[in-house]
Amino acid sequence: MWRMIFIFFFLPLFASVDLGVDVFFKEGHDKGLQKKRVGLVSNHTGVDKAMTPTIEVLQKEGIKIVALFSPEHGWSGTDYAGENTSDGKAGKLKVYSLHGKTRRPTEEMLKGIDILIYDIQDIGVRSYTYATTLFYVMEEAAKRKIPVIVFDRPNPINGLIIDGGMLEPKWRSFIGYVNVPYCHGMTIGELAIFFNEEYKIGCNLKVIPMKGWKRTMSFKETGLTWIPTSPHIPEADTPLFYASTGILGELEIVNIGVGYTLPFKVVGAPWIDAEVFAEKLNSQKLPGVHFFPFHYRPFYGSLKGKDCHGVLIRVTNMRRYQPLSVQYLLMGILKSLYPQETKGYLEKVNGSKKRLFCLANGNDEIYRLMLNEQYAAWKMIAYQKSEREQFKKIREKYLLY
Repeated sequence: MWRMIFIFFFLPLFASVDLGVDVFFKEGHDKGLQKKRVGLVSNHTGVDKAMTPTIEVLQKEGIKIVALFSPEHGWSGTDYAGENTSDGKAGKLKVYSLHGKTRRPTEEMLKGIDILIYDIQDIGVRSYTYATTLFYVMEEAAKRKIPVIVFDRPNPINGLIIDGGMLEPKWRSFIGYVNVPYCHGMTIGELAIFFNEEYKIGCNLKVIPMKGWKRTMSFKETGLTWIPTSPHIPEADTPLFYASTGILGELEIVNIGVGYTLPFKVVGAPWIDAEVFAEKLNSQKLPGVHFFPFHYRPFYGSLKGKDCHGVLIRVTNMRRYQPLSVQYLLMGILKSLYPQETKGYLEKVNGSKKRLFCLANGNDEIYRLMLNEQYAAWKMIAYQKSEREQFKKIREKYLLY
């Protein structure tokens, strides 16, 4: 009896997902590649299921890597958001930064390369620049008739959540380059196919799908080890919370946990009444979430050393949780509870902060609602709902899982 209970207790609790890089060799997609000169677009997140760096896996199989390309945050992932990265080296290989003087691979960088492989863990939101880097790589490769292989990886939020506004053309930028909702519910491989078809890139593209991944899965359910994709995305569930507070953080009206131990999971400021804020948020009965009163003191940032009062966000139902709806509810309740503080901050926001906020949203309507509407929350949540529904239909033909 005890032995049976012991065995049951230690049965695997999570699925076992094979990444694109694992499937690439298991299914023999590497045949003929040993004779090619390969450029690898990757960073510290490019590893196989056993946590062996993709570059090592490729080299071990006799594939000749001749150049490396790194996205924002650099090859090792240590650079801060927005920080320009210089070219460098990884062992004897040159690493070309695609977040420095240039953000597109140039003629000189691509000289002599027969094929490009892309293997980077994305976080499933439009404003994270890794997907833009893939788009740029595909465009430049297409111009030179260089094939591109994308090793697919999970959307760490899951493959179901679609939330937030679309991208309006005037706000297209490096931090939002394609017209998809802020949370699009697609893997990086699916996005690559979407880019190629919807934007007529004309890239000779091959996506290596994963095995065992399901759209319902959060990253924690994959059985894979999370590698922080950048300094402020430390845990497997951080991408979900990044989508829940990150845009609000651009305005610096409140602290969103960056500078504390819970990046993107808390919202607070010295002038907020935590209990009242939590009560008002919960009274709106937004599905899938509960807000707890929370008090903390950031270690760094604009509110360093100051006692902040606010809320800790807890997801109660992953199937119903909508991160952008949570974010806009937070903004709206801040505006209605603290109109003087909020409007005062908004009116003082300099041009660059306002621009970043609008670029992240993909529109300026959210800023207008936040500034001018007394009760803005539900208007922001409903914004572009019909466009999101239309996107769901468009994306269906690009889904691999």
